[in-house]
Amino acid sequence: MEPYQIWQYQTETHSIILGNAKIPALDDNEILVQNKAIGINPVDWKFIKANPLNWPNGHVPGVDGAGVIVHVGSKVDTSLIGRRVAYHGSLNRHGSYAEYTVLNAERVMTLPESLSFELAAALPCPMLTAWQAFEKIPLTRQREVLVVGFGAVNNLLSQFLLDAGYIVDVVSASLSEDRAQKLGIRQVYREQSQIDMKYFAIFDAVSGENAAHLVPLLRANGHIVCIQDRIAKPIDPPFTRTISYHEIALGALHDFGDKQDWHALMQNGEALLERITKSDVEISEPITFNFGHMPESLTHSEFTKLKTVITLS
Repeated sequence: MEPYQIWQYQTETHSIILGNAKIPALDDNEILVQNKAIGINPVDWKFIKANPLNWPNGHVPGVDGAGVIVHVGSKVDTSLIGRRVAYHGSLNRHGSYAEYTVLNAERVMTLPESLSFELAAALPCPMLTAWQAFEKIPLTRQREVLVVGFGAVNNLLSQFLLDAGYIVDVVSASLSEDRAQKLGIRQVYREQSQIDMKYFAIFDAVSGENAAHLVPLLRANGHIVCIQDRIAKPIDPPFTRTISYHEIALGALHDFGDKQDWHALMQNGEALLERITKSDVEISEPITFNFGHMPESLTHSEFTKLKTVITLS
């Protein structure tokens, strides 16, 4: 196979440049996906700017993608070749900013035929993160929950909660009353200082510090779910309100999840993709750029906060 194009990380400039690579040999349980679309997430441009994992020169960023399986390792069923899939990759491995990406065979979701590669590539990181957050709290008669922030993750999370029968309030400066009403959200607070009631669960997508300030708004036996950062120490004294503290880190599953964990997540992901194709979950179409305009797409994602996807012809 001819060399293929990749976007390579440059350590000195904290930027990416276009380069070439050769198809690597696959391990027994790996697959090679020919990317048809690549999702841009905030984690991508944040890590390119700060390089917290000390990526070397030449590292390929990107966690989300969608495409077609074109090769498989010796222990992978060859019937998977030709299958349309979406994936969330590890930040520690070469990622989706390339024409081809090597992945663990068990860490991909099969796409419904009617779902486009462009929309599929926009979904893994926010959709699976929202699902992990949703799964943290039990279904009980205490149904009032608060969602703080309304980006891509919390847009999906709010819909999962509403569909499960929760009463959902949101803190957001940008969510319109019309959209909130359409989704079934009960109340939109423009500022946290306006909140005048207690909740069974609060989902915070701002910061660990912000989440800590929200803990007093929980009922006894309530739940605080941190989608950004975490709360290091309990806020209440022991044996008082017995608050449960939760942290979400989808990427950590690559290092700490086993085969069973991934199987469960991918099954849930495939079920969610089916719901999206049936319009049971409302998703905005992403803004698209072509592969040669990757740097511009990162800037667009950062400064517009709109979901951005790269397409490959």
